Formats: sequence, C-alpha cells, structure tokens
Amino acid sequence: MRSVTATELKNRLGQYLDAAESGPVVVNKNGRPAAAILSWAEYERLEALEDRYWGEAALAAEREGYAGYEETMRFLKTRLAAHPDDDAPA
Repeated sequence: MRSVTATELKNRLGQYLDAAESGPVVVNKNGRPAAAILSWAEYERLEALEDRYWGEAALAAEREGYAGYEETMRFLKTRLAAHPDDDAPA
C-alpha cells in the first residue's frame, strides 16, 4: 500500500489520484495515518459490501424473531390509536 505525507499529496494530487486506481493511498499527517484515497470503483465495491452485510443482518434478525417493518408499523399504529394522548406535548 502506498503512503504519502499530506504535504506531498497537496503538491502532487493528480499523481496520487492516479495511483489510487491501482490501490489505496494512505495519507499521513504528523507521522500518523489520517486518511486513505480509494478509487471510485473500490469505494463502490465497499459500499455494496456494506449494504449486503446489513441486509443479511436484517434478514437474520427477522428470522430470529425481531419484528420486521410491517409488524413494527402495525404495532406503532395500534399503540397510537389506543393511547392518542401519549404524543401530546407536555
């Protein structure tokens, strides 16, 4: 993985944007990692991976007995209808 100081990045931004196409570029500030530059394709891949993870986690939770969207909305509407004053401002 390529590493660069913040000052070097500022001076040669285009070069490091090109380098990010082949792998992440770590940007160091005061000797410590502060950021990473990723290609757009890698960013989209990571976003899709995260979406898939949370989607699978939600399905697993529903299978284990946690309420889904429809059940939750039914509960809330029933609760509000039975206790309309609960939402009144104090």
